[in-house]
Amino acid sequence: MYLHIGEDILVKTDDIIAILDKKMLQSSPIFDEFLEKRVDVISHLTKNSVKSIVVTEKQVYYSPLASVTLKRRSQQSPSLIDE
Repeated sequence: MYLHIGEDILVKTDDIIAILDKKMLQSSPIFDEFLEKRVDVISHLTKNSVKSIVVTEKQVYYSPLASVTLKRRSQQSPSLIDE
């Protein structure tokens, strides 16, 4: 199954390592270090406010969608998404 994470970007749910809330991570020096090392694979999906960060093995996405919204979408059954 695929998850829409913003700006017409779909990510295969099996490839997602983490969906993280931006507010929670602003105070994490460990996550800041992680992002500094991955700066070459970061994709900004919004020009406005970033609400969540989606981490995959190959890419880090700054999403305009809330982490709660992404989690709920990832847990929906495929038959509900197709309707």
